[in-house]
Amino acid sequence: MHFNLADLFESVVDTLPDREGLVCADRRLTYRELDRRANQLAHCLAQRGVGPGDHIGLYLYNGTEYIEGMLAAYKIRAVPINVNYRYVEEELEYLFDDADLVALIHHREFAPRIASVAAKLPQLTTFLAVEDGSGEAFESIDATDYEASLAAASPERDFAERSPDDLYIIYTGGTTGMPKGVMWRQEDIFFGALGGGNIIGANIERPEELREIVANAPMISTLAIAPLMHGAAQWSCFIGFFGGNRIILSPQRRFDAAELWNLIAKERITSVSIVGDAMGRPLAESLADAKQNLDLSCLKVIGSGGAIFSQPVKAVFKREIPDIMLFDGFGASETGHQGTGVADAEREGSPIFRMGENNQVFDDENQPVVPGSGVQGRLALRGHIPLGYYNDEAKTAKTFIEVEGVRWVLPGDIATIEKDGTITVFGRGSVSINSGGEKIFPEEVEAALKSHPAVFDALVVGVPDERFGQRVSAVVQPRPDMTLTLDDLAAHARTKVAGYKVPRELHLVDLVVRSPSGKPDYRWAASVAKGSV
Repeated sequence: MHFNLADLFESVVDTLPDREGLVCADRRLTYRELDRRANQLAHCLAQRGVGPGDHIGLYLYNGTEYIEGMLAAYKIRAVPINVNYRYVEEELEYLFDDADLVALIHHREFAPRIASVAAKLPQLTTFLAVEDGSGEAFESIDATDYEASLAAASPERDFAERSPDDLYIIYTGGTTGMPKGVMWRQEDIFFGALGGGNIIGANIERPEELREIVANAPMISTLAIAPLMHGAAQWSCFIGFFGGNRIILSPQRRFDAAELWNLIAKERITSVSIVGDAMGRPLAESLADAKQNLDLSCLKVIGSGGAIFSQPVKAVFKREIPDIMLFDGFGASETGHQGTGVADAEREGSPIFRMGENNQVFDDENQPVVPGSGVQGRLALRGHIPLGYYNDEAKTAKTFIEVEGVRWVLPGDIATIEKDGTITVFGRGSVSINSGGEKIFPEEVEAALKSHPAVFDALVVGVPDERFGQRVSAVVQPRPDMTLTLDDLAAHARTKVAGYKVPRELHLVDLVVRSPSGKPDYRWAASVAKGSV
């Protein structure tokens, strides 16, 4: 047995076969049942020629099929690839091609969108359609029904030996606006983000120890609200699996706080995983009403990953549930779980995180910042870190560096290190926008806007938003004698980029300011968007 995700999961199954492991809507699966379905899917994919190292896209809403797809891929040493279900055709074509997908598991409603790009991707030949009641035809892509395919496949766990070097890849936004695949060895992601690094309360030195740990662990019910297409939700689920927990997935396609409180009470949820204020604010604002009709005494922990709780939201949770524990998890696709901050309802300002000994803050010369000096630098991590970016050697060389023979990752966070070793994080040094945990890169949105016939030039920046942390704001120079409205611009942008990237406000200017070399002046654009010039 290795520190391999499939091996580790199977050891939990063999220890707790009859414990309920995964719940989504009306489907409830024990660990044994989940493992059996993943085995069937693995055999189904293998019969279609999918093998070690091949990439399988998961173009799905939340559901047990998403987890089954991940597990099935790991069982045959293939690699599951997350696909953002909000993407439009241009984005999908890029991702499918960049990720070298050979197979795709998708909800039926996406079949027409897939058909529009599949002909350009000859290596993508296997399609399994998950029924969703949409009635969309999928014959044009020669897809087969997911459940029928599982029923015809073997449920046996008779797979070849695996390796700790098998890959885990998570696609995340890139500086050019298009997503990039972060490549991890499975052993490294286990220790870096999925529970092996003392997240489940015990340091694991041998893979076999996991069985003893989960056999003696209390059964905890964890609700993952965020879509599984995001790394934070995947990590929350697998941390739970490797702790023997019961994982409940939210089946919502549109966020409904009242329904989530009903789910928490019904399933007696202990711990909830969310993404910052985008989820936290509506949950907090509906909590008082929910308490009038629901028993929420089961809820003990709310953890946020991908974005941080604001102070007002923390205060509401603490007022309504005084003994609730609120945690900000700090990390990135390139670092895994890097640190934890206890969410203080009284404290404002930049968040402070407790970090491990493998964290450091480097100055511009890649030398450690002196603790307590107040000097800002780039946050760095060593140890269990990714191999780099898939199909992008240049970005890998920029983000992953070697200092005095030690390999470090610097994902772009600006921070200072305090005398006590805690680290204050100020945010990304880049101009990326974080809206509800979604990374949005201005260059991509600008390209979409500038394809509008009335737009001469445009810059895109993030401005503060009470619920989502930031919202997208466009500073646009229209073409002479042409009119432009926000509605027109937004409608056009939606044909080019996903909905969450579309500008929510428009500022018209006579001239977009750039440097003499043509580089954008984002500081100026932010001032315009905030009304200070």
